[in-house]
Amino acid sequence: MFYRENGQFKTTYRADLQIFPILQDRIAIGLILAAAFVLVPMLSSEYMLKAILIPFLILALAAIGVNILVGYCGQISLGSGAFMSVGAYAAYNVYVRLPGVPLVLTLLLGGFFAALVGILFGIPSLRVRGLYLAVATLAAQFVCDWAFLRIGWFTNNSTSGSVSVSNLQMFGLTIETPLQKYLFCLTFLVVFALLAKNLVRSAVGREWMAIRDMDVAAAVIGIRPMYAKLSAFAVSSFVIGVAGALWGFVNLGSWEPAAFSVDRSFQLLFMVIIGGMGSIMGSFLGAAFIVVLPIVLNLALPLIGQLVGVEISTAGIEHTQVMIFGALIVWFLIVEPHGLAKLWSMAKQKLRTWPFPH
Repeated sequence: MFYRENGQFKTTYRADLQIFPILQDRIAIGLILAAAFVLVPMLSSEYMLKAILIPFLILALAAIGVNILVGYCGQISLGSGAFMSVGAYAAYNVYVRLPGVPLVLTLLLGGFFAALVGILFGIPSLRVRGLYLAVATLAAQFVCDWAFLRIGWFTNNSTSGSVSVSNLQMFGLTIETPLQKYLFCLTFLVVFALLAKNLVRSAVGREWMAIRDMDVAAAVIGIRPMYAKLSAFAVSSFVIGVAGALWGFVNLGSWEPAAFSVDRSFQLLFMVIIGGMGSIMGSFLGAAFIVVLPIVLNLALPLIGQLVGVEISTAGIEHTQVMIFGALIVWFLIVEPHGLAKLWSMAKQKLRTWPFPH
């Protein structure tokens, strides 16, 4: 009764093409955006902004990029961490070698160079698929790690591969405090999420999904697999590269290649699998699960230990947190393999028919 599109007639072509065609969705998105831009900054401490919300926003953006490639086009990639590092180091080189370039353009150029690298390592997708493609993209991780550690030009001749940026400004305004960084990252995330949501509904997005479902049948009906796969790699790597640039510039400030290790690639892939493949909202839910749950466990475990009269050491909390986190991932994938987005879809379906389910 509360979530029903009955009676919402679309009288124009423009109305039929809206990203959120149902009124309840538009209201919900508006409320969420208002809360994110107004309510969260008012209620959040600097610690929460810096330790939880900023990493969540950037990783959610990277998860959207991974979801475009893995969820919508069906191409498994383990090179996401490498594409993030390319975005971060490319943006750094633009920042130090081309002074005066606006910060937003610097970050976008980082994504552009990550897209070029993504296309290069996406070429094997034209011949192999599945686990073989995953291994092929994993090579990007090792190549980028080696390049940023051994080729001094990428790091402005830093022997350790460590680089740093400071005094970030946009339109004359400094981006230094956690609140300013949060709003900066939130703006990026909202813009890219809306663009991605619109893109996957377009002809390009339908080509990606046709390739994902059956590439042979897609080729028979006139879809070019090479164009579809490489465009998915390009768009995905661009978004991931921008996220990597944000991770280095805004979240870390100074970083080295280890900040974008293969663990980061697996983390992003887990976000997509847990959140829901082929769903933009799933990227947000998966990022929240991966980022927030360890922090909740870290806070809850000492309290549980006090309730049962057991004192848990710091190392014990850390080990228990890892074990519970891994067990929850396995349990969740068994119970709901389609991810958190599927649960949200089922909830909306029940709201459509409530209180008369039949």
